[in-house]
Amino acid sequence: MFLFIKNCSRLFHYRIVILIVSAILLPVSLCISIAVGAVPVPFGEVIRILCGYDSEPRFLYIIRDIRLPQALAAILAGAGLSVSGATMQSVLRNPLCSPFTLGISSAAAFGAALMLYLGGGGISLADNMLFSSNHFFFTAKLGISLGAFFCAVLTTAVVLLLGQLRATRSESIILVGVALSSLFSAALMFLQYIADNSQLAAIVYWTFGDTARATWNSLILMAVCILPVSFYFLYQSWNYNALILGEESARSLGVPVRRLQTLTMLFASLLTAVLVSLLGIIGFVGLVVPHVARLWIGSDHRFLLPFSLLFGGLLLLIADTSARLIFAPRILPVSILTAFIGVPVFLSLLLGKRN
Repeated sequence: MFLFIKNCSRLFHYRIVILIVSAILLPVSLCISIAVGAVPVPFGEVIRILCGYDSEPRFLYIIRDIRLPQALAAILAGAGLSVSGATMQSVLRNPLCSPFTLGISSAAAFGAALMLYLGGGGISLADNMLFSSNHFFFTAKLGISLGAFFCAVLTTAVVLLLGQLRATRSESIILVGVALSSLFSAALMFLQYIADNSQLAAIVYWTFGDTARATWNSLILMAVCILPVSFYFLYQSWNYNALILGEESARSLGVPVRRLQTLTMLFASLLTAVLVSLLGIIGFVGLVVPHVARLWIGSDHRFLLPFSLLFGGLLLLIADTSARLIFAPRILPVSILTAFIGVPVFLSLLLGKRN
């Protein structure tokens, strides 16, 4: 008995150390990400600017208008997608779940492509319109984001409605999501087929998830969505732990299983819809990070969820920084790099579990 308590104490301190190390690495990585790039910025200047002091105008512009919003967007998107994936895997009790399991990414891509197509080719995302003060470009980008968000929310509502009918099992919910994903993918291909060259270029460019699209306004919106949703997930940590024992056992412990599943999928889907509508499709983060987190810190959601937030933000920040440096001064969309890294990592995790 004494040995068991001692081992539990060691495990608890181990998890606390991992969380503290992750919390320290995140701001350090943020400063490094801001400092490196096609135009290097001295580390001391980065600290001065972040503390609110004046610096050279070119450094101020590079950090405040370009690199800092992009880095913060990577942290917020990585954290939001990761915690959404961890909670969805818990409530659906399926390790293959992710924020995109319910077809949200395909629906958002179709919604954005539809707005681009209806725009008649006058909208060009490649013209760096994020930093333009022109009212037309602002309105166009807002329309694209709203179209993506509306289709993503509509897909979420359909899946949740079908899930409520006759208490559909989690496997059926996932299959419904896969079917809707195929439907929206076919619709997207149809739009690409009938679009002209400018429309096609804009549609293809939007499907590349890219944190460079982030503005200070979009960062505020992401933060406003991520903070309360993450707080709800953390508040339900004990209930998620009870679900590990099975739905019947969780009900016997007083857990409102059906309501917990519905609210968790709703909040995770809405959070993913916001991130996808603002930044595009960034895959594999919400799928891989929860698996790595469980491997390092265990399945206790009191530690799993905060670590998923920290590690997801850290991982996407590192990936985004690497994407900026690989072909500098050209910027590689981070979604391409996450896909190249995510596939072998996920396959290795699956093979490792089987062995």
